[in-house]
Amino acid sequence: MDTNAVLDVAFDALVLAAKLSAPVLVSALVVGFIVSLVQSVTQIQEITLSFVPKALAAGIALLVSGHWMISETVAFTHDMFERIPSLVGG
Repeated sequence: MDTNAVLDVAFDALVLAAKLSAPVLVSALVVGFIVSLVQSVTQIQEITLSFVPKALAAGIALLVSGHWMISETVAFTHDMFERIPSLVGG
């Protein structure tokens, strides 16, 4: 197993991690921005007001994109298992 193969596997894993985390992070970011904007306009500084909507948005994002996340993970795992013979030199 050479350095290029290790870097290729690591790059693919990092890209997959970024793709899988994007829906949850983007939805929490958008909701957090909107809540922050509302808090600054109304001058209501309640901690639960910023946490609960972001948690709900992250949960909804997981429900909506969960099937896609699992299918991407399974496809990546199948790809890694198919690469095993070439990675060990066989």
